[in-house]
Amino acid sequence: MTDSMKVERTDGEFRPYLSGGDAVHTGRARCSLGFNVRKGGAYYFLTAGHCTEDSTEWTDGAGNVLGSTTGSSFPGDDFGMVKYDDPNPEPPGTVGSQEIDRAGTATVGQQVERRGSTTGTHSGRVTALDAAVNYGGGDIVRGLIRTTVCAEPGDSGGPLYADTTALGLTSGGSGDCRSGNATTFFQPVNEPLQRWGVEVY
Repeated sequence: MTDSMKVERTDGEFRPYLSGGDAVHTGRARCSLGFNVRKGGAYYFLTAGHCTEDSTEWTDGAGNVLGSTTGSSFPGDDFGMVKYDDPNPEPPGTVGSQEIDRAGTATVGQQVERRGSTTGTHSGRVTALDAAVNYGGGDIVRGLIRTTVCAEPGDSGGPLYADTTALGLTSGGSGDCRSGNATTFFQPVNEPLQRWGVEVY
């Protein structure tokens, strides 16, 4: 006696859902998804506020529409949130293959990792908390996490984390992932979670 396999055909186009650090696009820029979050039965993703500022529709790298900006805070803070258009998205609560199951507060000296759509995954240490950065043109952001993790343009909005704990969203910095000597800044993730009542999972 042999086992049988049943094949079901379902209408529609299927595609993988994005996880933390994957590329997300607006009409004017490529940024990185920070963390997928949820509130009730609705799903969203967090990214940098300087990415969501003046941006509405978001797509993946293939041009598929992901959703629209529902909240943005920049300067002062640097976080934004996008609501998935798909009514049943069930996006993964991961950063790449790393499970994320809680949000926390960074500590000085802590070993951390960052993932972004330009440079992938890199690690470093937290060097300061409550840092302020002047990006020019009056764009000052306060209350940031400062680290030695490298980052480059396009990594903006990507996740900062330690093991399964979400810590922050990539804001900006100096240096790159080739020459080293990087100083980077991250928006603490707890602030948008609390403001919008969403949670990582």
